[in-house]
Amino acid sequence: PVADEPIVTVAAVQGNVPRLGLDFASQRRAVLDNHVRQTIQLADDVRAGTAPQPKFVVWPENSSDIDPLDNPDAAQQIDAAARAIDAPILVGTVIARADATPDNPTASNSVIVWDPRTGPGERHDKQIVQPFGEYLPWRSLFLRLSPYAQRAGYFVPGDGSGVLYPAGVAVGVATCWEVIFDRALRESVRNGAQILAVPTNNATFDAAMSEQQLAFARFRAAEHGRYVIVAGTTGISAAIAPDGREMTRTEFFTPAYLDVDLRLRTALTPATRWAEWLQWAMIAAASAVLAAAILQNGGPRPGALRRAGLVRPTRRRDEGAA
Repeated sequence: PVADEPIVTVAAVQGNVPRLGLDFASQRRAVLDNHVRQTIQLADDVRAGTAPQPKFVVWPENSSDIDPLDNPDAAQQIDAAARAIDAPILVGTVIARADATPDNPTASNSVIVWDPRTGPGERHDKQIVQPFGEYLPWRSLFLRLSPYAQRAGYFVPGDGSGVLYPAGVAVGVATCWEVIFDRALRESVRNGAQILAVPTNNATFDAAMSEQQLAFARFRAAEHGRYVIVAGTTGISAAIAPDGREMTRTEFFTPAYLDVDLRLRTALTPATRWAEWLQWAMIAAASAVLAAAILQNGGPRPGALRRAGLVRPTRRRDEGAA
């Protein structure tokens, strides 16, 4: 660690859900209550001296699946949690789009910075939404093919820098499976992110897939030389060091919180700087080699095909005439 890298305390809250499965949305009020309750527990522990005061708190994706910008009751609950912990909370929520209609209820999968004094502020809208889950391409076609198509969401991708600033800290955000895409956190780090956060909702899949997702988060930590904080509704939540090592983690399907000290880092790794260009260079080189091989060989030769037994020799018309 570099001596001039500031240290901040960051908390991740794992509120848990009543049950796993695709009916997660029907549990949304209970899920919000669970995350409020666990945050207030963290605040009580801070006051008791058994946990350090966090600079900011990360809630998971869909921790408030009720739009708090349109639901005063949900907003009051989040306000209460933020005031209790006296720190901004990154709240994972769903926000209806201005152009939403009953037949096309488009929404953003968002993370809002919720300040204990000023309430909702800046937000990150998930930029890489997943087909056949978060949205359905060719919806009218698939609705005719299967009733299961109704389960797909209406999320639309957002834009922006991928960086939020709770309590003045530059935090790069990759929501759930955004973490598997190179460009998501690479752009966040290039845009100044000092810490990376992965809020995720793992209530619709099991522990094995959570481990897989966590492995990607560990890879991103090493790739970009950043501390990563993962907050999951049901787990696995974790803090990851810049070398990809797990510092601490929660158990799956258990209410919990993490409260850890992380360093703010600004240096860019070679992967952050040049990996994208290296990928394109390798593709160009491979394409050039393939094209040169085709031109050099002049295409497949009939003699080679006959020797391989792929083409039989033809007989002249006058051969075998009586």
